[in-house]
Amino acid sequence: MTAGGAAGSQSKRDMATESEGGRVQAAIRRKLSEALAPSRLDIVDDSARHAGHVGARPEGESHFIVEIASAQFAGLSRVARQRLVHKVLAEELRTDVHALALKTLTPKEDAAD
Repeated sequence: MTAGGAAGSQSKRDMATESEGGRVQAAIRRKLSEALAPSRLDIVDDSARHAGHVGARPEGESHFIVEIASAQFAGLSRVARQRLVHKVLAEELRTDVHALALKTLTPKEDAAD
């Protein structure tokens, strides 16, 4: 699911998909948006691909792919960026989220990607 970042205007597609997703995905979006003010935030619930695997919840919302661009990542290593995201999402990682794949970028890196 895709939603435009806090810094830019949202396209019709972004606004249409922003409300999609469940409770866990909404919490991830809210917490990352509030803590990191991303210029871009894409969240995909990848749980269906892991149905029946260890850690997968029957109701889904256990495996996510997150791509986030934030100026707060400037000067941080890849590991430090991921630790920052994990700190923001500590409660979700403790309870609902079994797997979180991250791509963390600065806005400049995102524009070049």
